[in-house]
Amino acid sequence: MKILTFKKGLYPPHHKSFSEAFETKVINPNVDDMLIYPMSQHIGTPCTPVVEVGDRVLVGQKIADSDAFLSSPIHATVSGTVDKFDTALLPTGLTSPAIYIRTDGLMEEDPGINHAYDYKSMTKDEILATIRGSGLVGLGGAGFPTHIKLNPPPGKKVDSIIVNAAECEPFLTTDHRVLLEETERILLGLMIMLSLFPGSKGYVGIETNKMDGIQAMEAMCQKEPFKGNISVCALDPKYPQGAEKQLIYAITGREVPSGGIPADIGCIVNNVDTVISVHRALYRGRPIMRKIVTITGGAAKNPGNYKIRMGMRYIDLLNQVGGFKEEPYKLIAGGPMMGNSMYTLDVPMTKLSQALLCLTKAEAANVEKELSCIRCGKCVSACPMYLMPLELNHFSLVNDLESFKKGGGMDCIECGSCSFTCPSKRHLIQSIRIKRREVLAERAKK
Repeated sequence: MKILTFKKGLYPPHHKSFSEAFETKVINPNVDDMLIYPMSQHIGTPCTPVVEVGDRVLVGQKIADSDAFLSSPIHATVSGTVDKFDTALLPTGLTSPAIYIRTDGLMEEDPGINHAYDYKSMTKDEILATIRGSGLVGLGGAGFPTHIKLNPPPGKKVDSIIVNAAECEPFLTTDHRVLLEETERILLGLMIMLSLFPGSKGYVGIETNKMDGIQAMEAMCQKEPFKGNISVCALDPKYPQGAEKQLIYAITGREVPSGGIPADIGCIVNNVDTVISVHRALYRGRPIMRKIVTITGGAAKNPGNYKIRMGMRYIDLLNQVGGFKEEPYKLIAGGPMMGNSMYTLDVPMTKLSQALLCLTKAEAANVEKELSCIRCGKCVSACPMYLMPLELNHFSLVNDLESFKKGGGMDCIECGSCSFTCPSKRHLIQSIRIKRREVLAERAKK
């Protein structure tokens, strides 16, 4: 078996076999009394409500949308009554306008959903409109609207569609579970995407710390109609193997140019759960309403993967699955490398939610203060984007925006490899992330 990889990167402990989360099937928790739907659940323009306070809504009913190009609608995941419009806290620490829906326990579904489509008889525009109508965005955490990613600018010839099942973040195991439990649906969803680009080939990238997932996918790829159209690529379990540009290089040997997009070199990358949701939108007429999240860490009483309905709060899910077995030292929404530390669990889960890490003091890095840079170059050696994080950190701290941009700060993928490997425990990625947000805000104003 040939194992593919990219240049640089590092090997943090992956913790994939932590307790029961890796080997236990996905569990469906109960629905709460009140669900919260933030209007910011994707990259782009936030949605606005299309319902009013007091309205009764049904499962799968559209409750928010936007006319903006870069946006994606939001659907109710329960039946109930619109209780109020208010703000909600996001895992990033920011707030967003939100719709609060009080459930009625009936789970009555909108009659407009559950319509199966024959995608082979549909035009490309019809398929993309159906995907857009399902509210689907990148479920790996980026949140880029899928219908836009699958419709690159004119002149971009796409010949490779890559399913990202690398799951390189330590502790996270949701991709592993869907590889085993929804193998055929992944490939059916990929076939829909391939139909949009005649002559294109499909690839499924999986790290070798999930060998059973590789074997399950390879066996399915030998069946019709997948045989000859889709290849399984075994990847070195190196971080950040699942980053879009690194995954493309590992599988195709192509490099996305600075400031470019994967379609510039003929590639499109989608998270494995996103691909399943494409299948669900076309084969079953179901909008995006559920998400699989990992709860794990030494402080979690019952680690595992849970299929939640969007709008549930982290605290409600945690209470349902047993809570803590000891007081957590740190709570992180997402993975330890790119996730956000949380000071409260009174936060709704959205399309972008991936995990809740409940870390003990022994598991969490306890850095009281950063030390001076010793110019060792370890951050440079680890950076998969060939940047100089120590310099970008300096430009950020002295507020030198122009030097930050000239130094390639906007090419940073915010993987956190620099901070992980720094012996002085400098807050490299934090300072770089702040300056990147400033640049993006500046561009938005223009």
